[in-house]
Amino acid sequence: MAHWRRGLRMWVGLCRHLGAWPEGGGAYSVLGAGLCDRPRPQLQTWARLEEVRAAIARLEAEKEEVALAVHALVVSPPLSLWHYITLSLRERGRAVRLQLRELLVEEAALDERFYLHALQLPNSTHPAAPVGDESQARVLEVVGEKPAFDFQPKGHLELGEELDIIRQRRLSHISGHRSYYLCGAGALLQHALVHFVLAKLVPKGFLPLTVPDLLRGAVFEGCGMQLNTTPSPVYCIDPARFEDLCLAGTSEVGIAGYFMDHAVRLQDMPIRYSNSRLIVCSSTCYRAETDTGREPWGLYRVHQFTKVEMFGVTAAESGAESEMMLDEFLMLQKEIFSELGLHYRVLDMPTQELGLPAYRKFDIEAWMPGRGKYGEISSTSNCTDYQSRRLNIMYSDGAGKLHHTHTVNGTACAVPRLLIALLECNQQADGSVRVPPALQPFVGQDVIKRPPAPLLRYIGPNQPGGGPKGVTCSLLNSRETLK
Repeated sequence: MAHWRRGLRMWVGLCRHLGAWPEGGGAYSVLGAGLCDRPRPQLQTWARLEEVRAAIARLEAEKEEVALAVHALVVSPPLSLWHYITLSLRERGRAVRLQLRELLVEEAALDERFYLHALQLPNSTHPAAPVGDESQARVLEVVGEKPAFDFQPKGHLELGEELDIIRQRRLSHISGHRSYYLCGAGALLQHALVHFVLAKLVPKGFLPLTVPDLLRGAVFEGCGMQLNTTPSPVYCIDPARFEDLCLAGTSEVGIAGYFMDHAVRLQDMPIRYSNSRLIVCSSTCYRAETDTGREPWGLYRVHQFTKVEMFGVTAAESGAESEMMLDEFLMLQKEIFSELGLHYRVLDMPTQELGLPAYRKFDIEAWMPGRGKYGEISSTSNCTDYQSRRLNIMYSDGAGKLHHTHTVNGTACAVPRLLIALLECNQQADGSVRVPPALQPFVGQDVIKRPPAPLLRYIGPNQPGGGPKGVTCSLLNSRETLK
């Protein structure tokens, strides 16, 4: 962990020399008023830590001088006052050691306090990013036509239940709230989306990767995610059994961990992506969704889902490489969603919506008729060197010198959100749903129709014929239904 603590020290050192963050920058929006208005705990801790370390260095030098003087007296004792001189030096040596002991304890406490404060420092922000909260998001582009219906459109959950492809009810005693099953064409749609996106990105130079779902806290913190917030958005494994392991909410964390403490070879990439290394990863993501009052039903906010993530590691020779990569990721996202026939808009996100690591971020929101509004389906962020300094991700220039990389990430496909948009936008009056042409080869059908009979019939408590007295009969009936 010490290697990226050094990176944080470098970062805060810049703050010390600047005295303030630029108005509208990431630190300004997250921490409140500018640093110039009043001293900040981060800078106060840093300043005291520097004073303590300087004092430790002086005392260490004095301790060495005392030791050398005592040694010289022992080797060549003077003719007179030898005892008194030696006693005085040894008393001074004891005093120096006591002072050092106290200062070392203070240094450790300051270092820990500084480390915790430094974790809260955000990246700076792009000068063109809007300033403010989410209401200040700037619409850059609107793509496609909003679907029109001559009937009242249904929500995705109602459609999915009628088509018997989504199950979310009666799961609290099985997997808890905000969980779901996809079956039949629903499961095929998930696999189709993943295969469609991978088939598009791999030929463009992306390296496929699988990542661990369980990762150390240092990797999350290196990516700019805070595990100690209350309530925490991250699932952490019981530390009594497995120390310092958390479930990743995005494969961005696992991919960043793959590069952690490594220098990246950038020279052998295709010309289109020169000085860059591109990764694509499909993974299961786990999120606590602590705001339990928002959309408790449906697939919009769930605890577990499949997502395909793009991740880029770029050089920083000119400083423009990561900005070009961000534009490239956005272009790929638009290409994917346009081929799926979605109506969507592109947003330039304001400073208070960037989180800690992002220098600039674009969101894409698709129209969801059942919800009657746009909903976020993807984002892409340029994190510049924020993550690489914390995680010690480097690249070598033409002279072989190591530099910190820039990192860029983007969602290529968040399955539940895309399922919402696809089901609601492609529904028909009879309750069936058209499959977009791009996904038909993977799904094997062009229309998802209502099945003649549901696969399952509930026989549990609080249902007619259910409960202890009706279990046997209902179970037999359900088996007949399943045949």
